[in-house]
Amino acid sequence: MLSQGRTEEAPQLLRRRARLPVPAFAPAHRYPARAAAPDGPGVPARLGLACLLLLLLTLPPRIDASWWYIGALGARVICDNIPGLVSRQRQLCQRYPDIMRSLGEGARDWIRECQHQFRHHRWNCTTLDRDHTVFGRVMLRSSREAAFVYAISSAGVVHAITRACSQGELSVCSCDPYTRGRDRDQRGDFDWGGCSDNIHYGVRFAKAFVDAKEKRLKDARALMNLHNNRCGRTAVRRFLKLECKCHGVSGSCTLRTCWHALSDFRRTGDYLRRRYDGAVQVTATQDGANFTAARQGYRHATRADLVYFDNSPDYCVLDKAAGSLGTAGRVCSKTSRGTDGCEVMCCGRGYDTTRVTRVTQCECKFHWCCAVRCKECRDTVDVHTCKAPKKAEWLDQT
Repeated sequence: MLSQGRTEEAPQLLRRRARLPVPAFAPAHRYPARAAAPDGPGVPARLGLACLLLLLLTLPPRIDASWWYIGALGARVICDNIPGLVSRQRQLCQRYPDIMRSLGEGARDWIRECQHQFRHHRWNCTTLDRDHTVFGRVMLRSSREAAFVYAISSAGVVHAITRACSQGELSVCSCDPYTRGRDRDQRGDFDWGGCSDNIHYGVRFAKAFVDAKEKRLKDARALMNLHNNRCGRTAVRRFLKLECKCHGVSGSCTLRTCWHALSDFRRTGDYLRRRYDGAVQVTATQDGANFTAARQGYRHATRADLVYFDNSPDYCVLDKAAGSLGTAGRVCSKTSRGTDGCEVMCCGRGYDTTRVTRVTQCECKFHWCCAVRCKECRDTVDVHTCKAPKKAEWLDQT
């Protein structure tokens, strides 16, 4: 199956290689070129063209650094040292250093959420240590995994900046200034008050910062990324909730004051995970301005759908070219029939069973004043891990 996945990767690789600069070859001063025959190019010219085409096809696709790496920097965000930022992103970084700190915290949050959503799948949103691309070569393929990562990263920026605005951590924004006056819901009239989360500023900054790189490239992959970025931003707005406080005698709620509040980011992650399951495979139109269904009979993508171009690898074995880390050594469930089950997770290779003893705290009691004391409990459990592929099978993929 992996050889088939590599064949399907070719269109995407060609799109990415189209961004590579054509190597500048030095003119051949020492040897005069042979004149071409009157009826067409000579043999040397055809050989030179064939060699150039072969070189372009065999060059490895470029792996660009990403702003996602900000999450690994923590409080040490120095704009000139962040790899992968385009000029517009670097300008915003230098102008708003406090926002960059919030964005770094948000990056760690959405990466954790991504890993939570895919914790029981072969691809589990693994990040690479000290790698400026964060996820490695797996993001080169225009797959549904890439679509999810771009969506949830954009959502994470919106959520982090909106939360920081409302908590008074940023000097350039505060509570939402637009939710004022009176309004009505199914429970009746209420007054806008309190501190509504400033989703407008979060969305606006996320669009300016996250989309900056894609707007410079203007190719099919950039169009896909922009679409999925927008899906992530709208997902956060989708889960704004109305919180209210009652005023009146004995809490009679004759008057209400309400405000908009962000929901827990887990709701956004769950929503985008469902969108991942229903992602739509598309191709770019000839003018490069829109999408069309990848095959006749496929449904067309809406603005709420995640979109992708290329089929995913199966992620069963280590494949450096595809960015797959394989599932050897992954913990699986012996009894589950889902994606976390050993049959699916281990790709039919079988699993090893190890008996381990776990120590946990139990029978905790509160003692006045003021301590909680627990006993240590030991239990023995079987842990099942996927077997590694046979050596010959592994060598075929590296």
